[in-house]
Amino acid sequence: MIKKSLIPLALGGFGIGMTEFVMMGILPDIATGLHISIPQAGYLITAYALGVVVGAPTLVSLFANRPPRTVLVWFMLMFTIFNAMSAFAPNFHVMMVSRFLAGLPHGAFFGVGAVVASRLADEGKVAAAMATMFAGLTLANVIGVPIGTWIGHVVNWRLVFLIVAAIGLATMLSLHKLVPHVEAKKSAGLMKDLRIFRSGGLWLALAITSIGTGGFFAWFSYITPLLTDVTLFKPATIPMVMTVVGIGMTVGVLLGGRLADRYDPLPAILILLSLMTVLLLCNGLMATLQPAMLLLAFATGANALALGPPIQMLLIEHSRDAEMLGSSLGQSGFNIGNATGAFLGGIPLTLGYSYAAPQWVAAALALSGVVLALLMLAQQRAPARIPA
Repeated sequence: MIKKSLIPLALGGFGIGMTEFVMMGILPDIATGLHISIPQAGYLITAYALGVVVGAPTLVSLFANRPPRTVLVWFMLMFTIFNAMSAFAPNFHVMMVSRFLAGLPHGAFFGVGAVVASRLADEGKVAAAMATMFAGLTLANVIGVPIGTWIGHVVNWRLVFLIVAAIGLATMLSLHKLVPHVEAKKSAGLMKDLRIFRSGGLWLALAITSIGTGGFFAWFSYITPLLTDVTLFKPATIPMVMTVVGIGMTVGVLLGGRLADRYDPLPAILILLSLMTVLLLCNGLMATLQPAMLLLAFATGANALALGPPIQMLLIEHSRDAEMLGSSLGQSGFNIGNATGAFLGGIPLTLGYSYAAPQWVAAALALSGVVLALLMLAQQRAPARIPA
């Protein structure tokens, strides 16, 4: 049974997931509406991702001394205003600015929300509580994105952003009514909060997040041409396959929460990244087999989102003096992985290789995450040096 106090976090995650991923579905409609090319419209996705990377640590640091519930309400207010701004953007340049601004509260919301979820969780169920918040994001891929894509095609793409803004407004109201007051952990100030970056463990955790999850994004970025050109699925069946991926993500994030509650975060991450490496290799080896690719679509989506809860716990573990700042870095890391995975996965395509080729890049990135996790585990288990 989901605690009522966690529902607003899941609702906020749903809105954030919808505004981020629906762009892929309505990109041609936006390009037509703004009289730009599809590659130009693709820059709007980049602008949003950049907003996430910049906004996560910046906003959390600025609001570090405020009560977390109040901070979440302010973040959702920003989210609502800037998505409404996207709905009414008269041209490409205003749309670029609005997408960047809409991305700013994305990572900050998840960072502060993860800390709030950990405070509201029952004993021994911290990761499961965090998973409830991330389940909203994954449900957006199952429900929100397909519906938003249909509305964008059939009605008007601007209406999609108004719906997202309405979800942001509903999240604000539910945060105020359902989330109890949580005392802020007093910050020593921005400069002192930034001292967490002196921790080698935090940098390793960020590297694991950015590089390891880059494997998933190298796969996800080119999944549609892989399925149509190599697996030979009909284009009309791709939304169904994407729904399978979304269902896998939803199941995975809940299982990841349970796994992270049962094991320490780092061993859980090591297990999941090792499994991701195997799954991505299978995607390349079995790319011509339709039944296998359907199963792999579910399993790969589930495995990737299962990483969310243990990664959040690992980041909080290595940033106790500024836990909201540290937690917010998870979304920055994921979006760096998004950009890195898509870029590196595209290199073999520019060299003339088939759409199965990005799978080998994806597996290499996931394996690199495994190596980094093993390095971090070895450092943790190494006996501390006793000074002479």
